[in-house]
Amino acid sequence: MPIINVKMTEEDGGATLEQKQKLHKGMARLFDDIFGRGGKTAVVTIEEISTDNYSVGGKTITEVRKEAKELSK
Repeated sequence: MPIINVKMTEEDGGATLEQKQKLHKGMARLFDDIFGRGGKTAVVTIEEISTDNYSVGGKTITEVRKEAKELSK
């Protein structure tokens, strides 16, 4: 039984239920397409991480995105 963990930043209110359902189905189908097994038993988890709880180089992603936005003006 495959266990597939998806982690992504939570942006603009996060993924919709419809998007999550498509991701669940798509990941299970993709695993089955590649490995030829597990499509019906795949466990898929989605973890949305606040951009305040994720950092690169000591800066939260919220800060990085804010700085990038200001530079692009």
